[in-house]
Amino acid sequence: MDKPHVIIIGAGFTGVAVSHDLALRGFDVTVVERGCIVNGTSGRTHGLLHSGGRYAVKDHESAIECIDENIILRKIVPQVIEPNGGLFIGLTDEDLAYGEQFIEGCEACHIPIEELKPQEALRLEPNINPNLLVAFTVPDGTFDPLRLALSFAASAKSNGAKYKLYTELKDFILDGLGNVIGVKVLDRTNNKEYEIRGDMVVNATGAWAGQVAALAGADVPVKPTPGIMVAYDERFCERAINRLCPPADGDIALPQRRMMVVGTTSYEVEDLDYVPVTEDQIELMLERGAELIPNIRKAKMRGAYMATRPLIGAGTSGRSIARTFKCYDCKETHDIEGLVTITGGKATTLRLMGEKTADLVCQKLNVSAVCSTQEVPLLSYRQFYTLPN
Repeated sequence: MDKPHVIIIGAGFTGVAVSHDLALRGFDVTVVERGCIVNGTSGRTHGLLHSGGRYAVKDHESAIECIDENIILRKIVPQVIEPNGGLFIGLTDEDLAYGEQFIEGCEACHIPIEELKPQEALRLEPNINPNLLVAFTVPDGTFDPLRLALSFAASAKSNGAKYKLYTELKDFILDGLGNVIGVKVLDRTNNKEYEIRGDMVVNATGAWAGQVAALAGADVPVKPTPGIMVAYDERFCERAINRLCPPADGDIALPQRRMMVVGTTSYEVEDLDYVPVTEDQIELMLERGAELIPNIRKAKMRGAYMATRPLIGAGTSGRSIARTFKCYDCKETHDIEGLVTITGGKATTLRLMGEKTADLVCQKLNVSAVCSTQEVPLLSYRQFYTLPN
């Protein structure tokens, strides 16, 4: 009996995680990506392995997802993670007041924290603002975005998944009833178009999910929200340093290899394929980053870049929208069979997003196969390039 064939559009974090899960469950998997691995938002993340502390006050669902997946990723893909921990530091009376809510939220979301006196925090991280009033430890970490994605993709390939990079979706193939039965793609290496047919198509294009779903006549309530990050050429701390405040611009500074990254902003754009990096936002990251680590002012800027969050739902602003994810069955929402869209979420929750998407695909195709990605160690990212496609 032939394996059911699932086509995944997008090779960002979500797409590679879905491909790994479905391949483990015995599906025939083809991943279509218009560029390279993590060509879009996933390749431009600041690389924070979230403890969930950032969301513990107002978004318990996202916070719990983050801490649970943080623990799983440390187990299945330790080779791409720096398990360095993090601090939330309070600098003002307002921060202190928020700290009371922070303690309650972390307790409700089973996020382990420890309160430190200022001198204790400074012994751990001598370069943080010496005027801090309080600090809390959290189990944050950092990861290498490309290597994280490649580890999932390599593991998927080892179980038969095929990756068609530099292959752009042009349209869906529909049957006489308007249901999705495949995709029309353009091979950007030779400018030739061809078709791929399958039993199910998964739209895992993140911030572009709404645009892609519209090709099939579906509407997905995704709100693309870009943010700017700035990298500096010195590593001033060993832990992720978070501001003890509601989520705001420039409230995280974290080490990445020999650099520091400060992020991020939150705003809206019209053209997802061209998001400018503006001088005023670069300056804002310097100002906010220096509040956490004053020596950042003495460092040279290594680079400034942006990523577009695929936030779901509606809200007055990007900051007000929950950071969880949602999987849409287009049969339920628009009476279009054959198309599933997964969007929202965070890099830290990629495995869980893959699991829930694969669960839905199994349900729709009547396949009884359970998820095992919580336990299966991932292959080295290097093997993506050596395994046959």
